[in-house]
Amino acid sequence: MSEAKANGTADDETARQADPADEVDALAPPQPGVLQGADRALLALLSFTERRPEWGVSEMARRHGWDKAVSQRVLTTLASRSFLTCDTTTRRYRLGPAVSRLARAGEHSGVLPSLVRPILAGLLRETGESVVLNVPQGAGYRCAAAVDGTGPVRYTAIVGAVMPGHAGASGHAIFAHYPEAEIRRLFGATPLQRFNDHTVTGFDALLARYADVRTHGYSVSHGEYDEAVAAVAAPVFQAGTVAASLTVIGPAHRVTRAADRITELVLAGAEEATAAFGS
Repeated sequence: MSEAKANGTADDETARQADPADEVDALAPPQPGVLQGADRALLALLSFTERRPEWGVSEMARRHGWDKAVSQRVLTTLASRSFLTCDTTTRRYRLGPAVSRLARAGEHSGVLPSLVRPILAGLLRETGESVVLNVPQGAGYRCAAAVDGTGPVRYTAIVGAVMPGHAGASGHAIFAHYPEAEIRRLFGATPLQRFNDHTVTGFDALLARYADVRTHGYSVSHGEYDEAVAAVAAPVFQAGTVAASLTVIGPAHRVTRAADRITELVLAGAEEATAAFGS
């Protein structure tokens, strides 16, 4: 990619309607000893999210209160190292292949599970039930970290196992925060599989469940996948986007009996995990 193409003064951006996401970022200034250029590059990368996957030069400048020439240099530098790609027609930037390389390395290093292990251990001590961190994977969710309950009868989660996203509190806590168009793409193409009479199989019913999760901030399920199991889950966010769910799960009779207390603990744990994941 030539520098001229990557730089793109993006004169056509001035005609774009202002977007709320273009408001100046209120992040704290860098600490003493931080390289300003590197800090700006990292701020630019962190501006790319599922909800805002592409940026123009002027938009990025407005977002962070930079001069347009500074924004152009930052984006050009990132594009030169393949952290970004630039559409030569629209002159807008998207994440590049170097980001995927780092994401794979982070996944294999177990960064996220390591951040939440103390939280999982604390919930286990408080509840005696199994605690699981699940991350989205396609139309399902994958167990990224787990600790087993202490009782003789307990739920055992298998790290790496993938579960159906529409059946149970863990999935509801994640997918409730997806755009409806994405939910329809993931779950609307084929009939939802029924595991028992408690499974949500109607698409409208699933959307209603998601609305309830967004209203209350958590999800409770009673035997939607396994009739003998109940669970309480809350979403964990990273940079304003859902990244995982934190779930306490166990035998239905015990979890249901202690649901109110478990819900308070799960919400507090999810808030702590969100803080650990960083903005």
